Amino acid sequence: MVARAVRTILAFVMIVSGFTAGALVTAGTAHADGCYTWSRTLSEGSSGADVTQLQIRLGGYPGYGSVLAVDGQFGPATAAALKRFQSAYGLTADGVAGPATFSKLYALQDDDCTPVHFTYAELNDCNTTWSGGAVDAATAKANALRTMWKLEALRHALGDQPITVTSGFRSRACNDAVGGASDSRHLYGDAADLGAGPHSLCTLARQARNHGFNGILGPGYPGHDDHTHLDHRGGRFWSAPTCGV
Repeated sequence: MVARAVRTILAFVMIVSGFTAGALVTAGTAHADGCYTWSRTLSEGSSGADVTQLQIRLGGYPGYGSVLAVDGQFGPATAAALKRFQSAYGLTADGVAGPATFSKLYALQDDDCTPVHFTYAELNDCNTTWSGGAVDAATAKANALRTMWKLEALRHALGDQPITVTSGFRSRACNDAVGGASDSRHLYGDAADLGAGPHSLCTLARQARNHGFNGILGPGYPGHDDHTHLDHRGGRFWSAPTCGV
C-alpha cells in the first residue's frame, strides 16, 4: 500500500511538472513571437532578412577592433561572430544558428527587440520621436538598437553587472543644450555615453574594443574624463590615453 501510494504521488508530480514545462515552452515561443522568430537554420552561405536580424544581435561579437557588417549575407565574419556568441553563453560553438542559438537569443530580447538589459528610453532621454538629429527618426532608432546589442555583449563580457547609459540619441536642439560637438555621433543615434559604476571608465573603454565600436573616447581625451563614449562611426578612432586606449 505504501509503495503504491508513493508511486501515485510520483506520477502526480510528474504530470504537474509536465504541465509546467509545457507552459514554459509556450511562454518562450510567445516571447519570441513578440519580436522576431527565426524559421530556419542559418549557416555560411545563407542570406536574407533573417540573417540581417541575426547580425544585429551578433554586433557585439566581431572580435578585437572589428565591426560586423549588417548586410544579410552569412559569410566567414558572421560565422566567427556567432562562434564567439555561442562560446560566451556556453553553447556549442559551431558557427551554425539553430534551435539552441535562437533559444538563447529569444531569452535575451524583449518584445520590442531590444536586449533585456537596455531600453529605447535609456538610449533617448531627449525626445520620444527620435527626430531632429542628423538622420531620419527611423534610422536613428535603428542605430540605437544596434548600439544596445553591442552594449549587451559588453555587459555580458564584464560579468553581467549593470552598465549606466548617461546619454544616447540627441536632436540638434538637445545636442546644443549640452554643448555637444556639431558633428556628434549622438545626432545619428549610434552613440552612448557610459558612466562609472561596477566598472571603471577605463575598464569600459578597454573592453569596448572587442565589441564593434569604431569610436571609443574616454579618460584622457578632452572633455571625457567623467564618461566613456562609444559609437559606430565609419572609421576607427579610439582615444582614452589615461586607459592606454
